[in-house]
Amino acid sequence: MSMAGRGRNLAPKDTGPKAKFNQLTPYLLEHKGPLVVAVVLSLIGAGVSLAQPLVVGQIITAVQEGQDVGQLAAILVAIIFGAGVASGFMYYVLAKAGEGVVLSARSKLAVRLLKLPILEYDLRRTGDLVSRVGSDTTLLRAVLTQGLIDAAGGVLIFVGAIIAMAFIDPFLLLLTLGMISVAVVSIVISARQIRSATTKAQQRVGDMAASVERALSAVRTIRAARAESRETEGISNDANEAYVQGIKIAKINALISPIAGIASNSAFIVVLGVGGFRVASGETSVANLVTFILLMFLMIRPLGQAFGAYSSVMSALGALARIEEILKLPLEETAQESAQITKPKKTENAIEFKKVSFRYPSTEDFRDGKPVIDNVSFKIKMGDRVALVGPSGSGKSTILSLIERFYEPDSGEILLEGVPVRQLSRDTLRSQIGYVEQEAPVLAGTIRDNLLIGSPDATDADLKSVLSQVNLTSVLKRDKRGLDAEVGEAGIMLSGGERQRLAIARALLVAPPILLLDESTSALDGLNEQRMREAIDAVAQGRTMIVIAHRLSTVVDSDQIIVLDQGKVIGTGTHSQLVKSTPLYKQLAKQQLLL
Repeated sequence: MSMAGRGRNLAPKDTGPKAKFNQLTPYLLEHKGPLVVAVVLSLIGAGVSLAQPLVVGQIITAVQEGQDVGQLAAILVAIIFGAGVASGFMYYVLAKAGEGVVLSARSKLAVRLLKLPILEYDLRRTGDLVSRVGSDTTLLRAVLTQGLIDAAGGVLIFVGAIIAMAFIDPFLLLLTLGMISVAVVSIVISARQIRSATTKAQQRVGDMAASVERALSAVRTIRAARAESRETEGISNDANEAYVQGIKIAKINALISPIAGIASNSAFIVVLGVGGFRVASGETSVANLVTFILLMFLMIRPLGQAFGAYSSVMSALGALARIEEILKLPLEETAQESAQITKPKKTENAIEFKKVSFRYPSTEDFRDGKPVIDNVSFKIKMGDRVALVGPSGSGKSTILSLIERFYEPDSGEILLEGVPVRQLSRDTLRSQIGYVEQEAPVLAGTIRDNLLIGSPDATDADLKSVLSQVNLTSVLKRDKRGLDAEVGEAGIMLSGGERQRLAIARALLVAPPILLLDESTSALDGLNEQRMREAIDAVAQGRTMIVIAHRLSTVVDSDQIIVLDQGKVIGTGTHSQLVKSTPLYKQLAKQQLLL
């Protein structure tokens, strides 16, 4: 399997048209002021348009009777000009409201995406989520800009034209309606498929965006592995699937347009032929026939607008299904957490695990479901420095994620200073904890931007001081912009060790009571590792620290070392105690020349 096939979206996909128009209504009502203005302008434009054929008919009659048509011609020009002004202003108002709808949807999605449970990010591909914010929301604009509100005036024109045509020639009206009704039924049946096709097309666009994002984020690895062609093939496959669905939509729209055109042209030819015969036989006048034909075209125009509006709404609902899928997901902080304790109890234990077990949820693509943490219990005293050690996959990083409440344990209980963490809001809990992830993420932007994420009020002196603590002042010196030096996408302008030290500096700047460091010194050389240990030792005074490390040399002086293997605690104690009591730890110590 190619690399592009891996890491696909594990979340269940919405394969059918689920969104309904009433779900779109709230987005429209947020801009009800401009929409009311647009409706009023549409109705004014409709009334003015209906007046045009009647004035034309009067002009023809006046010409036939040898009367002066100057005043009528001036009225006609004013009507045409007024209709154009009203139409232009209406479309501006609609376009502005359409942009507002897109902005509202994007804002809601952005807020939601940053507050979803961590598990949702594990199951979904980043590029697909980004596609929903960018591509899917854009389709909502078409609801307003492609005829939905204009259809309000269209209804007035349609009804008014039919009434006027009925007075002029009922027989010709029946012929016209008979031909138009066949086209309407055909178009409605065809357009129903647009919503489903749009949903599938947007899903494929999301897959393509995810594949591109995945490839670009690992472009150096892909180049080194000479895997460009395989990645390109995966992206092309997603693009081709989006293309197929787009062609399907185009075919439907291509069918709708000729049906409407054939119906209108056929109606015109029939009315012109039959009407000409009726004029010749004296059953109607030339003025009436011309007025009738103009009214017929006025009646047909709203039908075209309605078909366009229907197609745009169907497309929007297809995209809205994907938007609503995200908006319906629960936030990380749920309503069940209403009874929250704001301050932990005073106790000698900073962190305590009581028979905690956890497994990552099974999905259709991942059915292992084995416990990552299995009946784990331990206590960490206030102010102690504790190390978690063990083979890769033993559950060390998961323990830190559970402490941060990125996930909830399946069973057992985790306590922070004697209080079950479930009784604390996540904001309260995380305000007590500084966390440095294993990958030491650095965000695009400046050094200052990265440091201020958790401490927005820190001064330049604070920033420089914490950088000095982690031996990172050299980064400031090599760029004249200092703290405002750019670090590049994902910190590419920094070395691996510098990225880790910057992440640690960010955590130290917050200075929380508890520090969680996940492999925080893995990318450091010997000299910087020693300096980092000295900095951490200084900051650790009076604080509780939990450190994950594969290099035992960095944790041999810890107050407590917890040894994990296959999700279970198999040993607890100091370095000297574990060498005697825990074979796995003794083996690790020998491999690292500590015995």
